[in-house]
Order: sequence, then C-alpha cells, then structure tokens
Amino acid sequence: MRPALIPPLLAIAWGLNWPAVKTMLTVIPPFSARALGLGLGVVLLVGLAVLRRTPLLPQRAAWPAVLVGGLLTVAVFNICTAFAQLTTSTARAAVLTFTMPLMSAGLAWWLLGDRPDRRSQVALGLGALGVAMLAVPVLQALANAASGASHAPLWGLLLPLGAALAWALGTVATKRWPPPGDRIVITAWQLGIGSVIAAVAALLAGEHLPAVWPVRVQIALAWHVLIATAVAYVLWYRLLASASATVSSLTTLAVPVVGVLGAMAVVGERPSGADWAGFGLVLGSAALALVRITPTTAQAASGR
Repeated sequence: MRPALIPPLLAIAWGLNWPAVKTMLTVIPPFSARALGLGLGVVLLVGLAVLRRTPLLPQRAAWPAVLVGGLLTVAVFNICTAFAQLTTSTARAAVLTFTMPLMSAGLAWWLLGDRPDRRSQVALGLGALGVAMLAVPVLQALANAASGASHAPLWGLLLPLGAALAWALGTVATKRWPPPGDRIVITAWQLGIGSVIAAVAALLAGEHLPAVWPVRVQIALAWHVLIATAVAYVLWYRLLASASATVSSLTTLAVPVVGVLGAMAVVGERPSGADWAGFGLVLGSAALALVRITPTTAQAASGR
C-alpha cells in the first residue's frame, strides 16, 4: 500500500474508534475493554502471521522498539484514553489526545534532530491553531466544573494529555530504534504487551465482563478489534517507517475531526461554529503534511 493512502485510512479507523470505545465502555469496564480489544487483535495478527508462515519471534534488535511501543504507544495510550472517556466527553478526549502531533514534533526535534522544514512548520502552526480553537470549549468547561468538589474535570484534562505524551514518546522511540523484521509480528507483540498490562490491571481492580452483550457493543467491539487495532496499528508503523516522526504524526491530525463527527452521529454530541473552524485548520495542517509523503518515499517504502 502507498504510504500516502495510510493517513486517510487511519483517520477513519481511529476517528470512528472513539465513539466505538465510548459504546463499549457503557457495559465493559475500562481495563477489561482494553485487555479484550488488544488481546483479540493479537489473535488476529498471530493467525495472519501463521498463515503467511512468518516466524513469530522478533529479531533481537527489534526488542527495544517492541517493549517501548508496547508500553507507551499501546498500553499507556489505550488505558489513558479509555479512562479519559469516562471523565469527559468523547469529543474533548479526542481533541486533547491529538495534541500528540505537536508533542511528537517537539520531541523529534529535540531528541532526533528532526527539524521541521518550512512546510512542516506551517502545518504545525495551522494544527496548533486548530487544536487551540477546538480546545477552548474544552478548557472552559473544565474551568467551570473546577469550582465544584469533583476531581473528574482535572482527570478529563490530564488523562488525554498523558495519552498524547505516551504516544509521542513511543513514536520518537520507534524512529530512534526502528525495529527490523515483519511488521505484523512486531505489532502483535506490542499489542500483546498492552493486553497483558491491561489484563493484570483488570484483575487487580476486580473487574468482570458483562453477562449480556448488546448488539451495539458487539459491533463497536468488532470495529475496535478488526479495524482500529489489528489493521490500524500495522498501518501506523508502516507509515512511521516511510516518513519522519513529525510528518507521520501531523497526518493523524484528521483523526479527532472524524472522532468528533463520529461522536455526533453515535452519541449525539454537537460541535460549535468554532469547532468547525478548528476542523478546517486541522485538516489543512494534515493535508500539508500529507503532501510530504512523496511518490519517491512511497516507492522506497514499497521496496522494504
């Protein structure tokens, strides 16, 4: 697959995953939801690797990226976003989480020397302005609620920002230690690490799976496992292998736009006029970053 096709597919897969997870969390406890979703994703990817007769054990040189990606990009990110949706709205959680591209660009510049060129700087500026516009009602709502006794508004801010930081660190680490070997196998191991961490947490928290699974939850789980986990993580790491950490991260700015629109359709949330302006800026930023994924880069990646 051409790398330039991956960002719009990720926007759909991960954007619609926000309302899907929100639906799952109506009956499945948060740690259990993540353990189940990630674990089933592992089963699918391992089955595919077996059908392809691919060795299931990563090379020794791949283990730093496997461990860091499994802990940060998968475990911390997924657990934080699950709890974030329990403490704030889906739209707010998605917008705050996707400050990740801005964090990733800064970390890549600092740790990798990946200085953004003029086009990327413009994309970063547009993205930052768009996220700021989308975040204004989020921060206003948090400020208004902060006068009460509940600490939920604070967690509604910290959890998605923590998810963003974990994903940004995982992205930069993957570029610093690019894992050799089959991407499906490496992704399966990373999802497995996340699943085990979530399962242990579920046991310690005393969570139990529901006895009744409504149809809407089954559909949401199917999307979460098949598309947003098994397929999307493989695509994400494929994109990261063919573009810089900054460009790869910037192309995901369309994800919260799809997430908010999905929240409108599924859970009835409604964006404001400022939200729509923010959407336009964010999409413009993602489009500028996307054109950096040139045919030359795509051809080089296809030869990997």
